[in-house]
Amino acid sequence: MADAGARRLTDQGKERKQQLLDQAAILFAERGYADTRVVDICAAAGVAKGLFYWYFENKQALFAELVRTMRMRLRAAQASAIDPTADPLTRIRQGTEASVRFMALHRAFFALLEVEQRADGLAGLLREGTDVHTADTALLVKEAQAAGQVPEDRDPQLLALGIVGAVAHFSHFQRSGRIEMDVDALAHFVGDWVTAAIS
Repeated sequence: MADAGARRLTDQGKERKQQLLDQAAILFAERGYADTRVVDICAAAGVAKGLFYWYFENKQALFAELVRTMRMRLRAAQASAIDPTADPLTRIRQGTEASVRFMALHRAFFALLEVEQRADGLAGLLREGTDVHTADTALLVKEAQAAGQVPEDRDPQLLALGIVGAVAHFSHFQRSGRIEMDVDALAHFVGDWVTAAIS
């Protein structure tokens, strides 16, 4: 069988593939990864089971694409919110606030990731997203250090992990109802929190 990821898709093919991804995301959130079968995804998307394997090698390949697609969307949301002409610390704040808003908008997906982070074969995939977010943030921290906004004797990787962790944990507390704040107010608070912590 040819590599499903390497196939060139027609517009209709892209639409069918997206239907499978969208329905899988709903089912994964409702039932969890392990309890969602390929046949369930196909039934929800209204496509034949054989067609699933035209687009994806297996359920894990679909899940991987779903995770990577959401990661790209998160990075796009961050890039859209960040003013490239602003100073580095302001850009860190803008990226942080955009991340909190994005995670609130896609709360079911991020709740699913929390549940599945230790599942067999998925841990490495899920860590990729954190690693990318941390690497992007560390670059901004280094720029802030070079601009004199963050002390140079602090490890930029550790600071980046702290920022990513703050976004993830405050977002989790908001999803689980432990923080009852408007999303914009929470985003602003987390922006204040991380910039105060690193500067």
